[in-house]
Amino acid sequence: MRTAESNPLIIECRTDDTGRALLTARGELVHGCADTLARVLAELPAGTRRVEVDMSGVDFMDTAGRGFLELLRDWGERHMIPVAAVNWRGQARDFWELCREVEQLRRAMATRPVIDQARGILMATHACTSEEAWNILREASQLSNTKLRTVAATVTASTENAATPVPEPVDRALRTAIARLRD
Repeated sequence: MRTAESNPLIIECRTDDTGRALLTARGELVHGCADTLARVLAELPAGTRRVEVDMSGVDFMDTAGRGFLELLRDWGERHMIPVAAVNWRGQARDFWELCREVEQLRRAMATRPVIDQARGILMATHACTSEEAWNILREASQLSNTKLRTVAATVTASTENAATPVPEPVDRALRTAIARLRD
């Protein structure tokens, strides 16, 4: 959350004769922004038939913006009213890029231990360096068209339980990568 020069979220609401509520958001979509939206939505007049949130005044959006947008969507579904967030100025692109990066980091953190274990196994069984073990895993992944984390999981599983066979394409790719290391 940004605190040095934060610009708190303000949402102004106006309605028209057609039952459309236009919410104008100004400030930052950060922690607490969904609560602000929830209060505004709760105060909409009966007979509201459409909600549009004008996002042109939003100058920063962190991952809390996702909760803001999900709340808007869920509110619309619950009340069977169409909702839309309009007039983006690039905040959504930055936001979704940030979400993708966070998801990639989560996956990397979850798969890192199995990759490190596989590297250790390869280093011990083939007397190679950590970098060489990494290259074996990477090359086997490419040769077998299998995700690197899957190749690593296969190596560790087959070491933990001799009854767990290594799938043929991965086994062949590992043997090829190890042979190239020896050349």
